[in-house]
Amino acid sequence: MARTGEAEGDGPAYGRGMERLEASTRAIAEAAALARISEMAASGPKQAARAMWALGDYHRFATATVWGLGPELVAACRIGAGDRVLDVAAGTGNVALRAAERGARVVASDLTPENFPAGQSEARAMGVELEWAEADAEALPFADGTFDVVTSCLGAIFAPDQRAVAGEMLRVCRPGGTIGMINFVPDGTAGAFFDLVARHAPPPPAGAQPPTLWGSEAHVRDLFGDRVSSLEMTRRSYVERSPGAGGAEDYRELFKATFGPLVGLYASLAGEPERAAALDRDFLDFAERENVAPPGSPAGYEYGYLLVVARKRRA
Repeated sequence: MARTGEAEGDGPAYGRGMERLEASTRAIAEAAALARISEMAASGPKQAARAMWALGDYHRFATATVWGLGPELVAACRIGAGDRVLDVAAGTGNVALRAAERGARVVASDLTPENFPAGQSEARAMGVELEWAEADAEALPFADGTFDVVTSCLGAIFAPDQRAVAGEMLRVCRPGGTIGMINFVPDGTAGAFFDLVARHAPPPPAGAQPPTLWGSEAHVRDLFGDRVSSLEMTRRSYVERSPGAGGAEDYRELFKATFGPLVGLYASLAGEPERAAALDRDFLDFAERENVAPPGSPAGYEYGYLLVVARKRRA
């Protein structure tokens, strides 16, 4: 029965109106995202990458998924008061903020400065101070040997020229200093996720290497070579959860709304509903298949990663 003053058909009509409004809002957002990527792509691949990572809501994504890894990398690198720290591809400060909490003098660098305001707001809430700098992981704008510790947590792995990234992290680290990284491994859930994206996304730039190569011990050893005096690598894992008490569909919707590369991919498919629907189906299949949580619990996804701690050779 309808409430007083409400027609019997108001509920469904209201629901249909909200669905049309949400669809219209999504369409506008997709068009704006695609226009931004196209505009910046005209300036080159770096600007296109910057535009892609600025889409969605990276801080919401990071705090819902990988935020717990920051303290782990800070602890593994033994960052303490007075250390000069550079966090490469810092995003909104997952590692950088935690290093600043330890009393370190921190620079959070990233190709996408659009994400800095969220990190700066988080820093104010935490009562810490650090510097934010726009920087390309393949060509860092810092002098040789500037930092005691150079870190990157699931960030620098996305730069296409991995040898250049390794060289730059070593260059700006002082002799005897520490390089610390957390990198996705090629197998398991991370491998399945990147395979999913690769099936639907345009091919990567010529010469680009898969991000998960950074999770191969042999590959990391080759990248750092004899420029390090020690190299410790440990395989670990962490679990991401769907928002709230949600399941696989909610996990997919989190990525669609917040994760820049997925937001951009869906935007590029806005005029191709069949391909967008196929991506939706494949993502849901991935999310259901990889869910490790028991029935009745929020969906859970175990991602393997490689914890890397290297010491730069003194001479």
